[in-house]
Amino acid sequence: MGPFTEQKQNERAESIQKLLDTNPQISDYMKAIWSKHLTNLATNEDEYVARVKQIYSTLKPQYKGWVTYE
Repeated sequence: MGPFTEQKQNERAESIQKLLDTNPQISDYMKAIWSKHLTNLATNEDEYVARVKQIYSTLKPQYKGWVTYE
């Protein structure tokens, strides 16, 4: 995960939408998964950073000096 950029989020949304629109062989189950990913994309930097903190705060650093988000 890198820094938030609206352009990157738009690219992700376009890629997912293209997958949904152009792949007739995709199962309904996979359509539901990708549709959920599409609707769950972070729309602003605060939301993005909160998700990053939520994900990485559960990881335990293996080495001294690693940044933690608690």
